[in-house]
Amino acid sequence: MSALPFKENINVLVADDHQIIRDGIKALLNNIPGIHITCEASNGLEAIEILKNNSIDLVLMDITMPKLNGIEATKVIAEKFPGVKVLTLTMHDEESHIVKMLKVGAKGYVLKTTGKRELAEAIKTVASGESYFSKEASSKIMEHFMKSKRRQKEGTVGRNLTKREIEVLRLIAEENTNSEIAEKLFLSPRTVDTHRRNLLQKLHVKNTAGLVKYAVEHHLVD
Repeated sequence: MSALPFKENINVLVADDHQIIRDGIKALLNNIPGIHITCEASNGLEAIEILKNNSIDLVLMDITMPKLNGIEATKVIAEKFPGVKVLTLTMHDEESHIVKMLKVGAKGYVLKTTGKRELAEAIKTVASGESYFSKEASSKIMEHFMKSKRRQKEGTVGRNLTKREIEVLRLIAEENTNSEIAEKLFLSPRTVDTHRRNLLQKLHVKNTAGLVKYAVEHHLVD
């Protein structure tokens, strides 16, 4: 496999509301060939103003900043400066922050706990048009993807079955008898039996084992 076509000279804008963080990043990357910290900003609005008058290839973007946070600033950059790449550099490792930054146009996500080598690699990778996510961010993205797949499957079940039928199906899969299901759902055993027969017909399965298999495959039970 050939190496990524890294840009030879990358002009970087560091956007972070803490001066000590900006100074630390500059010191960390000072001797990395091809990476040049040319500008810095203390908030999102300042970063956008700098982009209007400077040739910047990549923005190292914090999330929590005054006046305009990193999420909103990234959204503006993606719309007004499509040639500028955004690499998130933050302490936030929550799934919600990662997903929001990706949705507004960030091409990478690394944590401030990262080391010099990984940060340099992330900058070069994103500047070259590829995406880069730290191990922690990649794990959270995968979790989000799996949750989305589960919701899609549950949504498919919901379109085919009534809410009550789904409840009955879950209880069947948890090995409850008709009488136990009736007691838990405040129904008569005859009504539960009707739901069971409707489930068999709707899901095109022959017996309880088929119902259980369907429930497990569609993540209706743990």
